[in-house]
Amino acid sequence: MTENTVTTPLAPMELDDVADAFAYIRALQAGDIDTACAVANDTGPELRRLLLDVAARIVIPVTAVDDCDGEPCAHSFLAAALGRLLLEVLCHADGACLAFSPGIARTIIRFTENILTEDHGDVADVLCQLEAAGMKQALEADPAHRTTR
Repeated sequence: MTENTVTTPLAPMELDDVADAFAYIRALQAGDIDTACAVANDTGPELRRLLLDVAARIVIPVTAVDDCDGEPCAHSFLAAALGRLLLEVLCHADGACLAFSPGIARTIIRFTENILTEDHGDVADVLCQLEAAGMKQALEADPAHRTTR
């Protein structure tokens, strides 16, 4: 298998990239098209890559192979395969709507709603938690923000 974002460890995103990607996702989730368009215009064509980075950081941990009593089981591999498939579709949809920023963001929102919340709970809250985790990882990786002990 060739190495890609699905099979290689993910490097932390930059702080501004996390903020831009989640500003766009949260704006679409809230139905605020004006803000989503403003973020897209400010971010430019880089937005698609940022959204794919966020999607990978959400999908991979949730669908990673786990074990059942210490042994991998069939449903573990199915979840991992479906996660890889979802990311591949988002990355290489060959012009399909999913391959563009709104489709990627809406897929992240639907994945969050259907997989990461209980009974389709507060998606906005979960998105804020995911953004905070991404910001924390970016801060920890940035030498300018590290504190020496």
